Amino acid sequence: MLAWPGPDGLNLEAERFAPRGDPQGALFFEPQITRQEEPVKYDVLSITTRSLLAAIALTGGLFWQGAAHALTAEEAHAVSAGENDDRIAALQKLQAKSDPALTTLLEALMADSVKVAGQKVYIVDGEEAKDATTGQPVPLPADAEDVVNNNRMSSEIEAALAAGKLASPDASVRSEAIDSLANAADESKLPVIDKALASETDARLKARLASVRAKAMLAATDPARRIEAAEALGEQANPEARAMLMERLADGSESDAKVQSALRAALDAVNRKLAWGEHAGVVFTGISLGSILLLAALGLAITYGLMGVINMAHGELMMIGAYATYVVQNLFRHYLPGAFDWYILMAIPAAFLASALVGAVLERSVFRFLYGRPLETLLASWGISLVLMQAVRSLFGAQNVQVENPGWLSGGYDILSNLTLPYNRLAIIVFAALVLIGMTLLIAKTRMGLFVRSVTQNRPMASCMGVNTARVDTMAFSLGAGIAGLAGCALSQIGNVGPDLGQNYIVDSFMVVVLGGVGQIAGTVYAALGLGVINKFLEGWTGAVLAKIFVLVIVVVFIQKRPQGLFAMKGRSAEA
Repeated sequence: MLAWPGPDGLNLEAERFAPRGDPQGALFFEPQITRQEEPVKYDVLSITTRSLLAAIALTGGLFWQGAAHALTAEEAHAVSAGENDDRIAALQKLQAKSDPALTTLLEALMADSVKVAGQKVYIVDGEEAKDATTGQPVPLPADAEDVVNNNRMSSEIEAALAAGKLASPDASVRSEAIDSLANAADESKLPVIDKALASETDARLKARLASVRAKAMLAATDPARRIEAAEALGEQANPEARAMLMERLADGSESDAKVQSALRAALDAVNRKLAWGEHAGVVFTGISLGSILLLAALGLAITYGLMGVINMAHGELMMIGAYATYVVQNLFRHYLPGAFDWYILMAIPAAFLASALVGAVLERSVFRFLYGRPLETLLASWGISLVLMQAVRSLFGAQNVQVENPGWLSGGYDILSNLTLPYNRLAIIVFAALVLIGMTLLIAKTRMGLFVRSVTQNRPMASCMGVNTARVDTMAFSLGAGIAGLAGCALSQIGNVGPDLGQNYIVDSFMVVVLGGVGQIAGTVYAALGLGVINKFLEGWTGAVLAKIFVLVIVVVFIQKRPQGLFAMKGRSAEA
């Protein structure tokens, strides 16, 4: 019997405590009170004893309250056995619970290690079996059957497991949980999603959760909620929102006219927003292609534009630069693996020197005897290109080789949801600009540039003034070949390297030089960027092959109307 002082000064006694439940499902113990007329006697020992007994009674009540929310055998069986619709309904009722036993059961279901016998559910681990509700080892009945989950059930289980991971302090865990939740998003997941949205601090994850919430509301039974979801998706500018709206309109499941109108309006809004990113992406890829064409054409601007040599082996000089990059990469991988991310800094000068050396040998041995004979130069350079390709096949094999991007050139910068600027292409644009500035300063401001300009404009007079024209020819040709090697180094960062690498760019390079104006570096820049952007816009309408044909037709028509190109050469060289 437990006694304690009552509010009116009388002793209250209780011989037993009766369990009671409140409307919210909480369980507590109500004392059966007997009033006493004796005055209260305050004894220290009795007060301590009474307090201890009261604490024990309260602890017992809390214990039973927690036990009331534990996973029961009936709940485990409902989730594991029966029709999928019934299993999903039972799982949705339990997904708000934070019960380790439920989490263990769901993980076992995903691992196909759950068996059912009668009304009992067992988790099997090798030769051992445990009761799904208590976790205690139990013998596995001989008639236990495997639990089979189809794709729909697996998605629901993954979503239920994801709900518990949304509160993880690790952002990557929360990201994976959002992906799993998105696969089975429906109206029943809204409480979990709303709770995660209220606590999420990462802006990107919060935006993804908002998309998952809108997806869940699109299938809500209340039309007002579906309209709210359509409006929420209309405010987003990402391909996922457009895909959800299009799918909802295409599957024919929406019968409410107001909701259909809201879906169409949202789809139009998303399309308008995405159009800006798509147009910007086309412009960027055009500039990227233009920068590659510029690197490939800058060497020709010297060998063909300034020296008048039709070098059909220019593409193979690019190929040599790409393979030089491949060799430097392998050397770093074997001898300096810790500094691998910086191999490109050594590959750039190596590519330039390798192509420049080959160019010097070709000029000294072949081209210096063919100046002023364009047909013979064209045929000889074409034969040289075949020899160089076969030499590379013999050294490195006929298959393409892969050049790996450094870590700091991998990935991209997200501008819009549908526009990502790859770091390697951004680096190529910057690299092309630096090469252009360097070559312009070299030709315009240095002694070597002065000699090159003097020889190309008036060779006899330059020779009379003491200029060694043969040496200048070799230096100028090597410079053009070295720049082609730099183009090959850049190309190795956006694709595989193979013996036919240069063949893909030689025609486009000549078109850039001719369209810009022979000998005009500024014209080469405008022509390269212009052809790159035009080519990418045409690809979106006609495809890659027809776009190439249309670009060629445009160049031919332009040259017919303006043979001197965009920028005509001025001075005595134009009269020669």
